Amino acid sequence: MVDDRDVAAVEQQLGRTPRGLRGVAHRCPCGLPDVVETAPRLPDGTPFPTLFYLTCPRVNSAVGTLETSGLMKDMRARLDADPELAAAYLAAHEDYLARRDKAAAEDGLEPLPRGMQSAGGMPDRVKCLHALVGHELAVPGINPFGREALDALGEWWADGPCCQADEAGTTGSADPAGREKQRTTSTEENDQ
Repeated sequence: MVDDRDVAAVEQQLGRTPRGLRGVAHRCPCGLPDVVETAPRLPDGTPFPTLFYLTCPRVNSAVGTLETSGLMKDMRARLDADPELAAAYLAAHEDYLARRDKAAAEDGLEPLPRGMQSAGGMPDRVKCLHALVGHELAVPGINPFGREALDALGEWWADGPCCQADEAGTTGSADPAGREKQRTTSTEENDQ
């Protein structure tokens, strides 16, 4: 069960009602959710492979900047050249799939088919840092590229909360420009 205040904050962060919301997977140092866990299938049964979904518009904007910097190309080259890194990334992929399958079982849902992507390009590519950062925030120490991206981000929360949620569950935007940036930085987030 997700607290009404958290649902309201995530709605404000995304600019819409979240679908398939299972819970808060990580909180920003400001106290608001910044990663949510979503069901592997949306309420209409549509597969949704992104288990850990980055919601904070400030971290999404910062990750989008990293994606345009060429960092993913460098990560991909290192993935091909470093067997230990490849093994750690494969372990992150397997962790993601196991957690997604567990979520499906807990919700009484059919698991997603074997061979369906996990997230972020794992295990062979580096496609979406948003997904990798979300995984690393939700499960610290599991995703080597998520950790690397987090280390490069800086303190996205330093200016305070991205939105304000009161006790009744209503919100007011503290950063509407950041929310707009968030909507346009990741193809995976537009899929939720």
